[in-house]
Amino acid sequence: MTRRTGAFGTAGALVAGALVASAVAAPTAGADTRDRTWSEARGVTIAAARAAKQGIDWADCPADWGLAKPIQCGWVTVPLDYARPNGKQIKLAVDRAKSTGTDAERQGALLYNPGGPGGSGMRFPVRTTSGSKLWVNTAKAYDFVGFDPRGVGHSTPISCVDPQEFVKGPKMDPVPDSEADKRVQRKLARAYADGCAERSGWMLPHMTTPNTARDLDVIRAALGEKKLNFIGVSYGTYLGAVYTTLFPGHVRRMIVDSVVNPSREKIWYQANLDQDVAFQTRWNDWKAWVAANDATFHLGDTPEKVEAQWQQLRATAKKAPLGGLVGPSELIGFFQSAPYYDSSWVPVADAWSKYVAGDPKDLIENAAPNPDDTAGNIRAENGNAVYTAVECADAKWPTNWKRWDRDNTRLHQSHPFMTWANAWMNLPCATWSAKQQTPVQVKSGKDLTPILIVQAERDAATPYEGAVELHKRLHNSRLITEKGAGSHGVTGLVNPCVNERVDAYLLKGTVDAADVTCAPHATPKP
Repeated sequence: MTRRTGAFGTAGALVAGALVASAVAAPTAGADTRDRTWSEARGVTIAAARAAKQGIDWADCPADWGLAKPIQCGWVTVPLDYARPNGKQIKLAVDRAKSTGTDAERQGALLYNPGGPGGSGMRFPVRTTSGSKLWVNTAKAYDFVGFDPRGVGHSTPISCVDPQEFVKGPKMDPVPDSEADKRVQRKLARAYADGCAERSGWMLPHMTTPNTARDLDVIRAALGEKKLNFIGVSYGTYLGAVYTTLFPGHVRRMIVDSVVNPSREKIWYQANLDQDVAFQTRWNDWKAWVAANDATFHLGDTPEKVEAQWQQLRATAKKAPLGGLVGPSELIGFFQSAPYYDSSWVPVADAWSKYVAGDPKDLIENAAPNPDDTAGNIRAENGNAVYTAVECADAKWPTNWKRWDRDNTRLHQSHPFMTWANAWMNLPCATWSAKQQTPVQVKSGKDLTPILIVQAERDAATPYEGAVELHKRLHNSRLITEKGAGSHGVTGLVNPCVNERVDAYLLKGTVDAADVTCAPHATPKP
């Protein structure tokens, strides 16, 4: 799940039966849901056939998309509702960088989703054009193809609130001091849900992971590919898992990296509670590292002293927001990047260290909203809208506030770093106006092509148990565990034990005879 800074707090975040779109069965009498499942399977077959015939008219990308030549952009048209494939259509933005190898080396298109829900994959082709060393071998074999999922970016974007209002700070402290604080947050969450319905209500019932998986299959067809090659990170792993369930015969190569637990019981309410536990674990890892480097950062030589500094910073910002803009909510928005990504360990600690030493500039600039960044604010609001819309639509959420209050109050006692911030971010789902679905029962048959699962053992955003669960559900899958590590998005890091296996899988289709445990990548150095 992609990191988000929400309107009510901050959070990471982060669906029956197996259907093959090319083999539509006769409709089964009975429940409306069965009829709809059949209609959607038929609809994606129709849409994919239409897309295969139309193809994609590739051209230079629009100047304001920030995607320079030789990257090309285009559009794929898909049904808003796959049960009505000839009804209203929406357009999805796609882009590509052609493979750099010979015709003999080329193996087709490789699609990518970075997570979210709400993340854009349009920067993926830059890995080819920038000459990224991690991807140079794969780039010889594949066209790198990115896309904005439905509702995201250029793909019929949705919105829930004015972007400039969305980013305004300081927001109230997500950790409530009283029942009155909780009532205010509940009111804000309901208002946000109402705003989604008012601004984007026509899209909300169709903003589901299964529909995005169907879109993925239509894009595959539009590219002229018989089977899908796909890398999904974070939420993209759940998208990939649902795709393998709906279209098992269409998978050629698939890597899922930093895995969302696909269990129906986890999507999405419990998954977010599990995430709070994992965030606390990784936050503690980071504090220990900061303490071990006290000679550089001067924030305390034990994790307990670092935690005390954090509590002092929160209290100071709550009493008088830093720079008039940075309160506890904004602090969490900045500091949560440290448990998310090892690449943030040094920058976050450095900005904090400077603040304690009397120079608050870096901390405020990094944590404060920027009203002048209108394009960035539009992206942030849109990303949060899609995150909310997909998670609210994918599954039925608790509507009883007492359950939310009980679960999060208990969890906060032992895992305080993210619990209440995450709760407020997801609370709009309790009053969501659009229909909420039953999650897909993710599973595979024994003939599914091998899937490569990659996971850090101490990942904060997608706890390790999710990778184990998906591994159980996908026959022939292989699990690569980065032992003792916790950075989110393992395939983007330098770790030869992982990198070499990713290359071997994508280039040759080979996997190890058994699961593999890799030593962690290098620990950041101040």
